[in-house]
Amino acid sequence: MCGLDYTLGHGLVQPPLFMVLYMEVSDNTTRMDSLLPILKQIPFFAQLTQEEHQQIINNVTMNYYPVGHVFFKEGDEAGNMYIIKNGIVKISRSDQEVATLADNNFFGEMGLVSDKPRNATATAMDECQVFELKKDDFIKLMENLPELATKVSNTYIERDKQNAQNPNEI
Repeated sequence: MCGLDYTLGHGLVQPPLFMVLYMEVSDNTTRMDSLLPILKQIPFFAQLTQEEHQQIINNVTMNYYPVGHVFFKEGDEAGNMYIIKNGIVKISRSDQEVATLADNNFFGEMGLVSDKPRNATATAMDECQVFELKKDDFIKLMENLPELATKVSNTYIERDKQNAQNPNEI
């Protein structure tokens, strides 16, 4: 079921099925409401259909990180993408701060589609509640949804050209 236990009397029992279903539906609705506007701002995901957005949201996990947590370092292997639900993340390059990101901002999206090393370091400056899309999950989605792969590939090509022309932008 959902992994939740309730204490009733002498021991632990699973919650009633209707509660589990309500919690799962409620969680998916909340995640959809929280993430959909942000996904539409991310160049890779802006042109996707509602169903494609839902598939991505289904693969996103919520994680909590303490102050000082390093999500990735400049030069690290590319990987996951992050969306800040709440908190502050500093983006730095060569030990120089290039951006400060807060609620509803995203970072690391190029790592989903590129094997190029990270071009910056991302560090939690506050306790952070962050949605995370793992690269492996994203690759599986692209394998199962060829239309998604086409849209993302086209956007990546444009984005990569922009980054080559403006290497100092994040």
